[in-house]
Amino acid sequence: MREIILKAVANPPKILWGPFLPVLLNLGVQFPIMFMFMGTFNVNPLWFMSSLVVGHLICIALGVRDPHISAMIQAYGQAAKKSNNLYKEKGNKFAP
Repeated sequence: MREIILKAVANPPKILWGPFLPVLLNLGVQFPIMFMFMGTFNVNPLWFMSSLVVGHLICIALGVRDPHISAMIQAYGQAAKKSNNLYKEKGNKFAP
């Protein structure tokens, strides 16, 4: 069982050699823009495939530089919440 945990930590999930979350964000942003341009301006979707490939290459480069970038994005989303301070002080105080 310990081997499975170490393998999951050492090898974060990837989609076509890119880190999971940035690749999903890339697809989640580019596909709606592509469909809006196709419906509004009757643009050929092959133009967007090149930008999709460039975005994916950027995601792969980020994944090579820092393989755990998906976990870092998730951790930032959980830790970036503002706390209510009991006393007037600058910054976030998580304990009274």
